[in-house]
Amino acid sequence: MTFGRVNPQFRLEDQGITGLGNVYYNLIEPALIEAALKKGEGTLGKGGALLVTTGKFTGRSPKDKHVVKTDSVADTIWWENNAEMSPEGFDALYNDMLAYMKDGDFFVQDLVGGADPTHAINVRMITELAWHGLFNRHMLRRPERDSLDTFIADFTLINCPGFKADPAKHGCRSDTVVAMNFDRKLILVGNTEYAGENKKSVFSLLNYLLPEKGIMPMHCSANHAKGNPVDTAVFFGLSGTGKTTLSADPARTLIGDDEHGWSDRGTFNFEGGCYAKTINLDPEAEPEIYATTTKFGTVIENMVFDPLTFDLDFEDDSLTANMRCAYPLHYISNASETALGGHPKNIIMLTCDAFGVLPPISRLTPAQAMYHFLSGFTSKVAGTERGVTEPEPTFSTCFGAPFMPRRPEVYGNLLKAKIAKHGATCWLVNTGWTGGAYGTGSRMPIKATRALLTAALDGSLNEVEFRKDANFGFDVPVAVPGVAEVLLDPRRTWEDPDAYDAQANKLMQMFADNFAQYVPFIDDDVKAAAIG
Repeated sequence: MTFGRVNPQFRLEDQGITGLGNVYYNLIEPALIEAALKKGEGTLGKGGALLVTTGKFTGRSPKDKHVVKTDSVADTIWWENNAEMSPEGFDALYNDMLAYMKDGDFFVQDLVGGADPTHAINVRMITELAWHGLFNRHMLRRPERDSLDTFIADFTLINCPGFKADPAKHGCRSDTVVAMNFDRKLILVGNTEYAGENKKSVFSLLNYLLPEKGIMPMHCSANHAKGNPVDTAVFFGLSGTGKTTLSADPARTLIGDDEHGWSDRGTFNFEGGCYAKTINLDPEAEPEIYATTTKFGTVIENMVFDPLTFDLDFEDDSLTANMRCAYPLHYISNASETALGGHPKNIIMLTCDAFGVLPPISRLTPAQAMYHFLSGFTSKVAGTERGVTEPEPTFSTCFGAPFMPRRPEVYGNLLKAKIAKHGATCWLVNTGWTGGAYGTGSRMPIKATRALLTAALDGSLNEVEFRKDANFGFDVPVAVPGVAEVLLDPRRTWEDPDAYDAQANKLMQMFADNFAQYVPFIDDDVKAAAIG
């Protein structure tokens, strides 16, 4: 039996998916919550938020992602970063997943990736869990109800958390799998309830498709000056570096918090919602995000709550440090109605430096910007990936290696060309540690970070005095109103300057060792900007 609104010529049966139980097409939020509660998938929280847990999978499983190696993509996929799967293995995986789905109830959401209709793709999301349907409805863009009557998907994702893959039969690494087949326009996800795999699969898809059109896909948040989309800023960064928090600036208009494209027309959000970390969420520092946790339909993921009052515990990380909330973009009062912006005037590269070496903000030349973009230095924050329990220094090229199907130089050269054409100013911002490494130092004060970003975005930071950093070669402001001067010189924040020097030398060597892999593929000006 089928329920909901759908193109009558594009039911699951037309895709060869038959023998299911009830199929619920494009249910809206109240119906999805009702279904999730009836199925025992979660608890209704304050304000109508849906409280769910995801079992042992509380973060992404990047080592379980696979791309099917077919002739059409064999020469364009970055295979060192993307595990391959054979077409035969994928076919067996698909057939076994369809067999698993027999007689089961499934939830279908027909959604859109991309706010710019010129470059958007239609994606059908088929999920075993009702709350995944709600999550997907928040995170992707919701087409007008009338357009569902003619909706045809460009790609289809099927997510069955109860299905276990067979490594020997399917050619995957474990019984958890995320497999993408560009020829069959299918993405299969099995044996993980972590909802982030849904949205990141669509992001990976766009990261492959858009560069062919000259569009730069970006793992970034974005905002623009109120009433002035020309004054757009983008914030690159991995999870935990502050993309969501820093872009949700009440003085600016939010375009989006995680995934964007940069076309010849400007910046556009891929998504229709936000997926914010909630650990230690501060109602004073982040009031807009905090307020979403008690709004109707917000998905609260892996948060401990009082069983009597349903009050959320923002400090209890016993389930995971990667506790999150997912909500539609319009829950943020200053969100853009169009999710479109101009060409970035400022490019912010966020890094969480667990070494405590980098200054809170640095100005980069275009060559240095490409160097740091390809390096993608940060620290994996606890809980974001399975097995990460404390910050781990890492290099994730393009600030998003797990989602990059193509080689890094493809994205790096696109960014470099767009910076050159549109004249963006680039900044490296450290939201990590100061006064010492993780364990001895302290996190960079968010008020200082906000003050420095405000000065960068309004142009006043370009007017202050800068010094050349002796270790990394970028420009660092000497003094900025409203920011403690000592913070701008990390060496002075350490009790033992010699210990800082040793740590800085260690980090510079890590940069040099990591960047060696890109030297054969980059221009001389970027090589000259290399560290070490």
